[in-house]
Amino acid sequence: MISADETLQIVLSVANRLQPVTVPLQDAIGKVLAEEIRAHDPLPPYAASIKDGYAVIASDGPGEYPIITESRAGNDGVGLTVTPGTVAYVTTGGPIPDGADAVVQVEDTELIKNASFESKRVRILVQTSQGVDIRPVGCDIKKDAVVLESGERLGAAEIGLLATVGVMMVKVYPTPIIGVLSTGDELVEPTTGCLNRGQIRDSNRSMILAAATQQQCKVLDLGIARDDEEELKRVLDSAVSAGIHILLTSGGVSMGDRDFVKPLLEKRGKVYFDKVLMKPGKPLTFAEIITESSNKTTANKILAFGLPGNPVSSLVCFHLFVVPAIRHLAGWANPHLPRVHARLTQPLKTDPRRPEFHRAVITWEMNDGSGFPGFVAESTGNQASSRLLSMKSANAFLELPASGTILSAGTCITAVVISDLSGFAMSKSLLQPDSGCAARRSMSQEISNGGFQGYEIRVAILTVSDTVAQGAGPDRSGPRAVSVVNSSSEKLGGAKVVATAVVPDDVSQIKDILRKWSDVDQMDLILTLGGTGFTPRDVTPEATKELIQKETPGLLYVMMQESLKVTPFAVLSRSAAGIRGSTLIINMPGNPNAVAECMEALLPVLKHALKQIRGDKREKHPRHVPHAQATPTDTWENSYKSASSGGNELGCSCSH
Repeated sequence: MISADETLQIVLSVANRLQPVTVPLQDAIGKVLAEEIRAHDPLPPYAASIKDGYAVIASDGPGEYPIITESRAGNDGVGLTVTPGTVAYVTTGGPIPDGADAVVQVEDTELIKNASFESKRVRILVQTSQGVDIRPVGCDIKKDAVVLESGERLGAAEIGLLATVGVMMVKVYPTPIIGVLSTGDELVEPTTGCLNRGQIRDSNRSMILAAATQQQCKVLDLGIARDDEEELKRVLDSAVSAGIHILLTSGGVSMGDRDFVKPLLEKRGKVYFDKVLMKPGKPLTFAEIITESSNKTTANKILAFGLPGNPVSSLVCFHLFVVPAIRHLAGWANPHLPRVHARLTQPLKTDPRRPEFHRAVITWEMNDGSGFPGFVAESTGNQASSRLLSMKSANAFLELPASGTILSAGTCITAVVISDLSGFAMSKSLLQPDSGCAARRSMSQEISNGGFQGYEIRVAILTVSDTVAQGAGPDRSGPRAVSVVNSSSEKLGGAKVVATAVVPDDVSQIKDILRKWSDVDQMDLILTLGGTGFTPRDVTPEATKELIQKETPGLLYVMMQESLKVTPFAVLSRSAAGIRGSTLIINMPGNPNAVAECMEALLPVLKHALKQIRGDKREKHPRHVPHAQATPTDTWENSYKSASSGGNELGCSCSH
């Protein structure tokens, strides 16, 4: 079996972008642009007024002036020139008449109402200067400027830009056409009123068709195929010839004697894998089918996914692997699902053998349990792969490691976002009037009063990774480090992870969060994960060394010795460690297993080290005699006697 990460890498490496098509502007929403768009005209194409007011010659200054014309929209005021001693009335967006070089807003004028004057007059009350309240030609968009790059996804604002520059037909990458087929003798149409023994209504097909439609794909309903090899072959042949880009089947991919999907895919193309190390969704098959075009001049590629028959497994696999494939075909620069960090609201038991994608609802709270704003995650309940209710309302999959342990409430977990968060992102408390302000006041008070009460040692964990920060991959190290620290709480003197964050491999961003955690939040221990190697982007040690005030090389030595037991490449680590104020900062490798190894090696000394940083110099070694009570001896003489006698007696472990 291959991992979920490897699975997605294979799928994306096989998928190729579809050929661009030209569509009317109204059909381009949501598509990815396949060409560069330039402005053929400047915007605005004429000098325009920013406000309702009077176009003036700035050097005229305050005074009474005749209004010679009005310049509104269209051709108003064309052919008239503002000369010294005259003004023109202009509206917002109206063209500035020739000769005028500034606009005085209406609020700074008085219209003179006097029947003795043949023309209208206005009193200008303020002195202005050239260019005031005028939008020059091309100040928004210059002629021939690039307004949209190829590869940008078109939303409402982008459609507006296209209309602004007069582009009504646009070249975009199309979304794929998807064929959806259910297999199984037990399946009947959802319209069946009374079920016979052994029958179930086909929910998968309706569900996957809806999911594909949500991705703006055209769909082809291929119906239900019985567990008969010949019938299934006919349906697949028909689907392949229908011009689809993706084929989705559900069922028929396990190990039964009537599971024919995988054998038929092997005959029609290349099967890349048929099992994935994940829960749910283990029996996932992926194949590539090459077909000739109708004119037999080009070859068409069909991506075939044999989804599991269990409804939850089928939909989980669709989100994790089919959605990125759809996005890749449709030209997305980053087809990966976004990931966020969320804290558990209840303990969760992990599977001992397979990583699990646990269905959950994540919401944004002003206090996620750490004293800071963040996402919290609540399980949808029973996670059986046949229980479609576990997908109801779920907007995220929690990535649980295969550890066979219980993750405690408050543990920070990576969550894969699978739907729009707008309906879930705010907790009910935040929807009440002024509740946001109240929550912020409460949080500020909690921090100022000592913050995370009940924990003697407060720990913060920083994952440093471009990949994780961009949402292109999961955070494996962060959750592992949280689990190790929290499970070793007693050994560390009551330690608890109270803050986590992810930043890219950027010195300034690393320094900013380390400085905040040490100087403002006054964490006791900060562990950074990743960015300690030799590549040009590995800059965590550089960021750390600029901040620490005292180095702690002994800790690095212990970690190095432990890591060398596992791999000789441990010598390539450039980790830094040291003290800033009352905070101990330690760089650790990005490998999840290495994090656990290094923490295990440091556990015997960390509790004592953190107490010393706080100013507690009392020694805790069971055989240590306090210095003030020790019998005066000549250290060098004592050392010589011990060495020459061959004795093994242990003395004080501290430095004298």
